[in-house]
Amino acid sequence: MGREGGWLRALSDPPTAAALHAIHAEPEQPWTLAQLAERAAVSRSTLTSRFRTHLGLSPLRYLTRWRMLTAASYLTSTSLPLGEIAARVGYSSDSAFNKAFKAEFGVPPGEFRRDRSSA
Repeated sequence: MGREGGWLRALSDPPTAAALHAIHAEPEQPWTLAQLAERAAVSRSTLTSRFRTHLGLSPLRYLTRWRMLTAASYLTSTSLPLGEIAARVGYSSDSAFNKAFKAEFGVPPGEFRRDRSSA
C-alpha cells in the first residue's frame, strides 16, 4: 500500500470509490479496465494510478482478489456447488476458477472447503 493509501482514502476518492462500488456490487461481471474507468469517469491510467496509490493493487488485481475472497466466503458458508460459486464470482470455466483460486489461496477450492469444514 502506498504512503497515501488506505481504505478511507480510497472510499473518499470519487473515481476509486465508483470502481470499487461496481466491483463489489457485481463481481460476476466480466469487468475490463476500460469499463471500470468509464464507471469512474477517468482514464484507465488515472484509475490504475489511484488504485495503486490507495490500495496498492491495480483495479483488475483488486477485482481478482475480491472475487476470490467472495468465493472463499461462499465455500465456507454455503453448500453451493463449485460451478455455481465460480459463476457467482465471474468465472464461466471451472478450470479458470480453480486456477485463480489456487493462485490466491495455495489450494484448490474443493480442498479449501474440506479443510475449513473439518476445522
